[in-house]
Amino acid sequence: MSVFKWSAVCLEAPDAQALSAFYRELLGWRVKEDEPEWVLLVPPEGGPGLAFQSAPGFVRPVWPASPGEQRITMHLDIEVDDLDASSARAVELGATVAEFQPQDDVRVHFDPAGHPFCLWVSG
Repeated sequence: MSVFKWSAVCLEAPDAQALSAFYRELLGWRVKEDEPEWVLLVPPEGGPGLAFQSAPGFVRPVWPASPGEQRITMHLDIEVDDLDASSARAVELGATVAEFQPQDDVRVHFDPAGHPFCLWVSG
């Protein structure tokens, strides 16, 4: 019988090194594997990581979805303890806050490559 173990989610970007640096600072994770076109970050407590792959011709997704535009296929949900402070830190590191915010306890951002991610606090 084969054994399957989830190891990471991989995000494509114009520059894997640059995007991994953003998430390394945002999450406080360490670099486990580092190649010019591919980087793997892992959390200090263990568990699945977040990988980044350089992709020539990368097209930024559009959110909210718009007909005929590149749609997102996934987004990251990141739990935080202070939504305002965490949002400010994300922006300081290079994220932008989305204009459309669908919930009060969630703040939608775009990372430097344009992938949406949500910061949220548990209620």
